[in-house]
Amino acid sequence: MSEKENLQNNHWQRVDDDDGIVWLSLDKADATTNVLSYEVLDEFEAVLKQLQTEKPRGLIIQSKKESGFIAGADVNAFKEIKTYEEALELIRHGQAVFNCLERLNIPTLALIHGFCLGGGLELALACDYRVADENPKTKLGLPEVLLGIHPGFGGSVRLTRLVGAPAAMNMMLSGRAVHARRAKKMGLVDAAVPQRQLQRAARQIIMQQPAVSKASGWKMLTNYSPARQLLALILRRQVKKRVRPEHYPAPYALIDLWDQYGGDKKLMMREEAASVARLIIGETAQNLVRVFFLQEQLKSQGKKSLFTPKYIHVIGGGVMGGDIAAWCALCGLHVTIQDRQYESLARVMQRAHGLFKKRLKQPRLITEALERLRPDMEGIGLSRADVVIEAIFEDVDAKQSLFREIEPQLKKGALLATNTSSIPLEVLGEALENPERLVGLHFFNPVAKMQLVEIVSGALTDPEAALQAAALTRHINRLPLPVKSSPGFLVNRVLMPYLLEAVTLESEGVAPEVIDEAALDFGMPMGPVELADTVGLDICYSVAGILSEQLQAKVPDRLAELVKSGHLGRKTGQGFYQYKKGKIEKKRCKASDATIHDVQQRLIKRLLDEAHACLEEGIVKDSDLLDAGIIFGTGFAPFRGGPMFYSRS
Repeated sequence: MSEKENLQNNHWQRVDDDDGIVWLSLDKADATTNVLSYEVLDEFEAVLKQLQTEKPRGLIIQSKKESGFIAGADVNAFKEIKTYEEALELIRHGQAVFNCLERLNIPTLALIHGFCLGGGLELALACDYRVADENPKTKLGLPEVLLGIHPGFGGSVRLTRLVGAPAAMNMMLSGRAVHARRAKKMGLVDAAVPQRQLQRAARQIIMQQPAVSKASGWKMLTNYSPARQLLALILRRQVKKRVRPEHYPAPYALIDLWDQYGGDKKLMMREEAASVARLIIGETAQNLVRVFFLQEQLKSQGKKSLFTPKYIHVIGGGVMGGDIAAWCALCGLHVTIQDRQYESLARVMQRAHGLFKKRLKQPRLITEALERLRPDMEGIGLSRADVVIEAIFEDVDAKQSLFREIEPQLKKGALLATNTSSIPLEVLGEALENPERLVGLHFFNPVAKMQLVEIVSGALTDPEAALQAAALTRHINRLPLPVKSSPGFLVNRVLMPYLLEAVTLESEGVAPEVIDEAALDFGMPMGPVELADTVGLDICYSVAGILSEQLQAKVPDRLAELVKSGHLGRKTGQGFYQYKKGKIEKKRCKASDATIHDVQQRLIKRLLDEAHACLEEGIVKDSDLLDAGIIFGTGFAPFRGGPMFYSRS
């Protein structure tokens, strides 16, 4: 192969091989991740125009970044957009570049590894062919709805025509990414092969030039009337079950776009740009872009290079402890899980197998993950563990007794972490000779879905230990939030008064359905009464009791009554609601807008007041971290930008 200079590019590197194929590699300067900035797109367009004149045998586009192909458009550019005209210009620019790629009169192929998201996948869709690394880390998706917009560089046009409307709309409306093998099955990529075979497979396709894939049969027909109108109606009903149009307009705009213009490629491309331009300057998109950067800020709280643990020992084979252990094993760490009961460990392994099967798909990878997770009734793994995580039941005496027992067995420098949800570290540390190595790792349930982990530091916690805990959190693909040890830390401290206010409203005679509707109307993912039932009323009562002692807050009698009667929520079939076969039963209750508004104001005011108190007490460093913690820890309406941001606006 020989390199060929091409217009002094900073981001794209061109190599021409002996077969006349051009290998064009994106390596965005001064960045660890490839994104499609203005400059990257301009350089790409210049290369494409050059190739149009030269007419080589083919073009293969790849990434030189280990992290993946292309993560999407440069989200930083979204913050600079102030007007519809500015947004439209940006989107049309991207469309024009990808149209130039699509019209190139030579075979083109995207060679994909790692993440291929948003604009990255839209670029790949503009190619004739796509080949992907079958590694589970390879993810292809169009997650624009998570930023309050939808694909704008031609993705909504090309994907529906490539794989058919049902699969395409499902990807775009959910924002979920698919693995390479799934992408191959649905027709999104032409081949999914091991990493060592990627370049050979790509070259072979360019040399042979097989027929270009596109939807056929019934998949093709879904893009035409009347099937399109019928499917659009179904899609609107499905989306309405998840999100409301006044909160999240993007998925509805995407359905309308495809419904009205899906039969005309050129017209749909034009209207796609106009739709995204309208959305991107809206309040929802601007706030969701803010949430994106809050997530990046959380990621920056932990640096993997500071601490690379290999062995984790988890004590406590309940649901929380078992799921923490399984997640760590899924992420490549070697884990031992200890419990006194063999039956508990058997359940841990059973749940872990289900998680691995769902996430990893391939039998070999599932087996390897199971081999990294080992039941350990005798606690043999304790002495070699880099991190020991205590996840037993929430009782001060039990945790202190355990700490006294295991501290002499810890290896030098090992990190001792507790998953306590409310007990101050200073109290637990009284049982230790070296409390400076104790740190809180507060996971949230369900572990496999909840991204946030509170990194709790007590008065005696060594700052290095807290940094190591945050590093561990990033190694297992979670978001670390540093918090000061205080009753309930941040998330439970803010969430509990909100839940207790809901219980108080119910005891005053407001129907649970009305209370929950008020929260849903605000944008919460679940009503507080249903949430309390889901968490377990016994757990709510226990945490509320601990917090009430410290914060001088009264636990409602109604909550105590339900717990004493054994009505603990979903797990017992009855709490504030009744459940049949795990399904909630709600009565139809009509309430005036004024009532909904008043209930909503009471609920949200309690949450906001506690959030302000946490900030004043220094539980977290600043208002942005508080907003990030409450959004990712409680599901606080993301489109509102966080409680502190909302209260200011």
